[in-house]
Amino acid sequence: MSTMPLWDYGSLSCFKNFKSIFQCKMKEVQMREVRLGSGTHTVRSHGATVAKTHMHDWLMLVLLVMIEVILYLTPPFYRYVGKDMMTDLRYPLLDNTVPAWAVPMYAVLFPVVIFLVIYYHRRDVYDLHHAILAGLLFSILVTAVVTDSIKNAVGRPRPDFFWRCFPDGKDVYDHLGNVICHGEKSIIKEGHKSFPSGHTSWSFAGLGFLSLYLSGKLKAFDCKGHVAKLCIVFLPILAACLVAISRVDDYWHHWQDVFAGGLLGLVDATFCYLQFFPPPYHPQGWGPYAYFQELESRASTQADATVNPLNAWPMDSHVENQGEDKNGFLGLNLARDLTTTVEDVESGRR
Repeated sequence: MSTMPLWDYGSLSCFKNFKSIFQCKMKEVQMREVRLGSGTHTVRSHGATVAKTHMHDWLMLVLLVMIEVILYLTPPFYRYVGKDMMTDLRYPLLDNTVPAWAVPMYAVLFPVVIFLVIYYHRRDVYDLHHAILAGLLFSILVTAVVTDSIKNAVGRPRPDFFWRCFPDGKDVYDHLGNVICHGEKSIIKEGHKSFPSGHTSWSFAGLGFLSLYLSGKLKAFDCKGHVAKLCIVFLPILAACLVAISRVDDYWHHWQDVFAGGLLGLVDATFCYLQFFPPPYHPQGWGPYAYFQELESRASTQADATVNPLNAWPMDSHVENQGEDKNGFLGLNLARDLTTTVEDVESGRR
C-alpha cells in the first residue's frame, strides 16, 4: 500500500491555507468597497426599482395627508373656560413671528435641498429616497397627524384666548360661568388649539431628522473628537428651539405646549430615521441599510467570479491604504483610485 509523501501533505495543507486566506482577503476587500461606496445607484438606474419596492409606503404617505386634512378641518373640543380662568388667558393677540407658511419651507424644503446636494456628490438613490420618503416626509406627516389629533381632543385655550373670544374687551358668560364668545369663528376655533404646539413639533420633526442625518454623514461620533462636526449637527436643533421660543414670546402657546411639541417631533424623527438608517454612531452610519444590502447582495452573487489570486494581495493593500478618513466626511468619497484588479472585479460585479 503506497503512502503519500510528506511533501504532498505539506503542499495540500499549504494550498488549503492559501485558499482560506485568499477567500478571507477577498471578503475583506468586498466589505471595504462597501464602506468606500464603490458603485453608484442613480435615479436613472435604480430609481424605478426603489420606488416600486416602497409603493406601499408612498400610498401610506397619501393616506396620512388625507387624515391630516380631515383633522385640520375638524373643530376642536371647546373646553369650559370660566371667568376665573381668564387670568392666564389675557395676553395680547399678536402676529406670528414665524408665519405658518414658513414652517414647510425650513422644515421640509430646506432638508430636501441638503439631501439633493449630497445625492449630487454620492449618486446614491437609496440615500435620497429614504432620506426624503422614510425620514423626512414620514416624520413630518406622522408628527402632524399626532399633533392635530391631540390638539382637537384636548382643546386647550391659547394664552391670548380672551381677545380671541372678546375682541372688544367685553366678556360675557352663561349661567354656568362658561364664556359666550362673540369674536370671529375661525379665530375662536384656532384659540382652542394650544396643546401641543404645531410649529414646534413640525420644526423638531424636520430639523431634528436633518440633524440626525448630518451626524451620520459627518460621522460626528467616530471617537476622533472633531467638535466642528457637532456644531454643524446642533445648528438645526438650535433653529427648532428658537422657533419654539418664539411661540411662547408671541403668546400663542404655553411653555408646556412647546415642550410637548418638541418632544413629540424629536421622538418621531428619531424613530423614522432609525427605520432606514443605522444609528449615527455606527461605523456604517453614513448610509442607509438598503445601500449596504444592495452591495452585499451584489458581492454574494458574484462570489465565484474569476479573479487572479496573485493580484488579490496588492489590491487589498491598496484599498487598505485608502484609510478611514477618506470615506468619512459626508460619506461622499468614492473609490476612484482602485487598481486595475479592482476594476476587473467591479466589471464582473456590474
